[in-house]
Order: sequence, then structure tokens, then C-alpha cells
Amino acid sequence: MGRRGRKRRLDLETQYWALLAAGVGSIEACRQLGIGRKTGYRWRTENGGLPPVRLAEEARSTRYLCLLERQRIATLRAAGHSIREVARRLGRSASTVSRELKRNTLPHDRGGYDATLAHARATGRSIRPRRGRLLDDLELRAKVQDKLELEWSPEQIAAWLRAEYPDRPGWHVCHETIYQALYNSRRSGLCRTLTRKLRTRRPLRRRRRRADERRIRFVTESESIDARPEVVEKRSRTGDWEGDLIVGRSSKSSIGTLVERRSRYVRLLYLPGGHRAEPFAAALGALFEQIPEHVRWTMTWDQGAEMARHDLFGHLFAEGVYFAHPASPWLRGTNENTNGLLRQYFPKGTDLSVHGPEVLRDVEERLNNRPRKNLDWRTPAQVFAEGLAP
Repeated sequence: MGRRGRKRRLDLETQYWALLAAGVGSIEACRQLGIGRKTGYRWRTENGGLPPVRLAEEARSTRYLCLLERQRIATLRAAGHSIREVARRLGRSASTVSRELKRNTLPHDRGGYDATLAHARATGRSIRPRRGRLLDDLELRAKVQDKLELEWSPEQIAAWLRAEYPDRPGWHVCHETIYQALYNSRRSGLCRTLTRKLRTRRPLRRRRRRADERRIRFVTESESIDARPEVVEKRSRTGDWEGDLIVGRSSKSSIGTLVERRSRYVRLLYLPGGHRAEPFAAALGALFEQIPEHVRWTMTWDQGAEMARHDLFGHLFAEGVYFAHPASPWLRGTNENTNGLLRQYFPKGTDLSVHGPEVLRDVEERLNNRPRKNLDWRTPAQVFAEGLAP
């Protein structure tokens, strides 16, 4: 019996070609997959630098004709069947078959339809390499890069470009264009390090993970969120607040986060004395005593132990303090979203005590002066200022 050849690793080969198609270099693709460079070189040379037909066909959308369908068209037409009959047998529209014959039958084909040649022509036309919008327009790229340096999200930048330059439709790029430019810098000209300015700070795009459920820390006898006035849900008035803590390494440091539901206006609570109940209540009370009384209606918090002495500041809110159900962060969605934004400046697993009041005020200013999609691209500061008016 002759020697058996090397077993072909089709799954790895498929992943290799997928990485190349995504713009990853061959050496980097080999490194990510844990294969040798010679293996990648062999796969490329065996197929002339193109993925095998099997892989190309698997990745191709069923919206388009595949090689097998083109072969059936050639066979049925050679047998004398009409276009409508061919379409019926393929389960395709007659216009699809008609366009296929017109597009992929050239005069020098001598009037015959060659399925293999037609498929090669269609595949060649489907490859449309083009330069990125930001790579060709240096001024636009500079505008986008300046906003990224200020930690603006791609969606905020896209909306700002439309509002600031209505007479330049060529600059009205969508946020996905900016994301692709960031994560494929070779085709855009943007520096890859700008991904650190995004909220997630991720160097590579990946799917979202399911959030972990929060453990119950403290249950206090207080008003449940179910008793909260219905007007709070409507966001029709200024003065309904949500709050929580973001905690540092080993839970030894923390920052209080407060957000007004209607305007998304953010205030941060400096907690040098820790988040034990009494020091926390004193700090929270001092902060809200600086806020006008007519924008202090309700406060909604979670079941954290820091709220054990909410009776010390509850009188500051005209309609009281309310508590969400345990392990139900979505009931305070505005605050949870704000905490996610704040983690860009105060990463998890770090010592938050190093950030003094000046740093907290700077972060507040950054967040409160960014345009927000859910505010029709106004800033939280603008909307909150409207609510302050008597």
C-alpha cells in the first residue's frame, strides 16, 4: 500500500481564506490560526492566489447564481428549452436567466453559453476593490480624526458631519464607514491606535457578550420602583434621577454616578471616604443641595448597601427615593448606559481613588457636551439647561 498523503485541514483552510478576504495579511493569518507560513503559501499557490471553488461557492449568497445553476442553464438551453422553461426548472425568475445569458455570452463565444466561462466572468465582476472614502479625502479624514481624539463615537461624528456640512453630501458618511476605516486602517488612512478612543477600546471588533447578573448586596425597607410615579417613565420633565456606583479594583474605591433621565445630564460623586452608608449619604446630600429644588423630583437606585441610610437625604427629593428590583439593571437603563460610557475613562479593575474632583468634573463636561442621538443630536447640557428655566 502506498503512503497516504497529508490530511487536508479544510476547516483551517476555510478560516485562512476568510482572514485574507477580511484584509488580514498571510503571515498574520497563519499566526492567528497556529499554522506555518509554508502551509499558507502552499494553499495560495495551489489555487493561483484565489480561494478554492468549493470555499467561494460556500461563501456565496443564494441570491446569486452558482456554478451548478449555470451548468444547468447551459444544458437546458442546448436541449432547446425556452428561457421561461429553464427558469421554471431552476426555481428562478425568467428575467434572472435572461440577464445571465445576455451578460455572460459575448460575440466571440460564437453564440454559445459556456457555464464555466460565464461563472468566471460573474465572479470577476463581483470583486470590486475600491479605496476608502477617508483615504481619498484628506480634509474629511482630518475632521473625523479630530473628533475621534475627543472620544466622539462614529455615530456622533456621522451626525455632526451632516449637520455641520449640509452642502457637502460627499462628507455624509455613515457611522459604519468610520468603524470600517478604524478597523481596516490600510484602506482608510486612519491610525489604528484611534480605536483606544472608542468607548470599548477594543483593537478588534467582536460580538457582544451577555452581561453578568448582579448579585444582591443589600435589601432595604423602602419604596419599590413599582410605586414610582408613572410620569417618570415618560421622561416629560426634568428632575427624575437614576444612580449607581462604579467600583474599582477589589471594591476598595468607587465613584457615584448620577444621570437625569430626560436630559441624560451626568453628575459624578467624589467618594474619598469610601462607599459606606454614612459617608456616601453625606456626599450625595451635599451634591444635590447644589441642584435647584425644582429639578429634584425622584431618585432611583439599585439594592446596594451604600443606600442603607437613604433616609438622610430622602427629603431632598419631592416625590421620594425608589429602588429597582434585585438583579434587574434594565430597570435603570439610563444609568446603566451612562456607566458603560464612563468605563472608557474609569476602566474596570483599576484604582478609582486616583481620580480627584477635577478629573470627575472634566469627564462630566465631556459627556454633557457631546451630541446625543436620543436627544435629536442636542447635548445633555443644552436639554438640562432648558429644564432649569422656571
